[in-house]
Amino acid sequence: MDHLDLPHFLGLLVAILGAAKLFGTLAQWIGQPAVLGELCAGVILGGSVLGIVDPKVEVLHLLSELGVIILLFAIGLETDLKKLLKVGGASSAVAIAGVVLPFAFGYVACLLLGLSNLVAIVAGATLTATSVGITARVLSDLNRLQETESQIILGAAVIDDVVGLIILAVVAGVATGEGISVLGVAGTTLSAFGFLAGTLIIGRAVVPWLVRRLSRIDLPGTATMLTLLLAFGLAWLASQAGSATIIGAFAAGLLIRETPNAHEIERGIANLGHFFVPIFFVVVGAAVDLTVFNPLHSENHKTLLIGVALITAAVFGKYIAGYAPFWIRGNKRVIGVGSGVFDAAMFSAVALMVMVTTFMAPPLLKLLFPPIPGPRPEKEPESIEELVTEA
Repeated sequence: MDHLDLPHFLGLLVAILGAAKLFGTLAQWIGQPAVLGELCAGVILGGSVLGIVDPKVEVLHLLSELGVIILLFAIGLETDLKKLLKVGGASSAVAIAGVVLPFAFGYVACLLLGLSNLVAIVAGATLTATSVGITARVLSDLNRLQETESQIILGAAVIDDVVGLIILAVVAGVATGEGISVLGVAGTTLSAFGFLAGTLIIGRAVVPWLVRRLSRIDLPGTATMLTLLLAFGLAWLASQAGSATIIGAFAAGLLIRETPNAHEIERGIANLGHFFVPIFFVVVGAAVDLTVFNPLHSENHKTLLIGVALITAAVFGKYIAGYAPFWIRGNKRVIGVGSGVFDAAMFSAVALMVMVTTFMAPPLLKLLFPPIPGPRPEKEPESIEELVTEA
């Protein structure tokens, strides 16, 4: 199903958005973040149950990627860069521990299960990843983005994403027999971290001035559209510099937050996110293959054993990483929970680990980090005329 005609595509959108809203509401009704319901909606619509949504369809993949870019841009708009930098040391400690510990635990677990050294290395590398989009969405749903723990989690997740790209490049070199080049690793590291640092330094001088000049254009929605262009542009530049697109989008949000039009822009992006962001989470859920959980099939036994070992290594490693910044006062358990070459069996085992750890984060964060009651701190427009005027 690589090609979709317009009626089929429209039907898919109805199914995806309708199920996301329904299951998101049900999740909130039972006291869980809406994102958990959206992930479950994806599982039900995916190939394991109804077979309606195929995450491999290119247009759905592109829409979901656009959704996570808009999500990280919106999270950046809600994040105070000064607070983020203030906890930079703690975020770095969590990020480093969150990479080293799961990798080491996963590597040792795979060796103990009799897997080859190369497979153990690649499996350990997969455990270093963090589901930054899901974590950020949960913290936003809980109205906790401004908490110290949340700032540490977000900072660590951004660093983890950059480090993950470096690890991916190194592991790819090992898997293809090219070996590890010190200059290659240094170059990848410099380009990845250099892009983020350069964007924030240059952007803080240029973006506020540029937004003030362009805001003089008297057309509805101009501010939101121009900042979207900035977010997409920085996301593209990030990918060209060897970093992740979501890093560029997040950096754009941090920069735009410091402009006078930030509140107006935030509202416009939030409305846009109501369409695109649920698509991302439904597509993530649709990629889940429930058949790997079936213990009645003998071929799944090894998969489940390896999967359980990797899940234990990932959860334990990330949890301990939350205690790395020992000098920070706060709920270290929250920080730990927030920070998520093969044959077919091994690939399924890794997929099982990713699935379980992804679905664990929302309810655990909700349990350890209850939402702040009351509406989120933003002024809603009192009328249609006010909304049109502000846009």
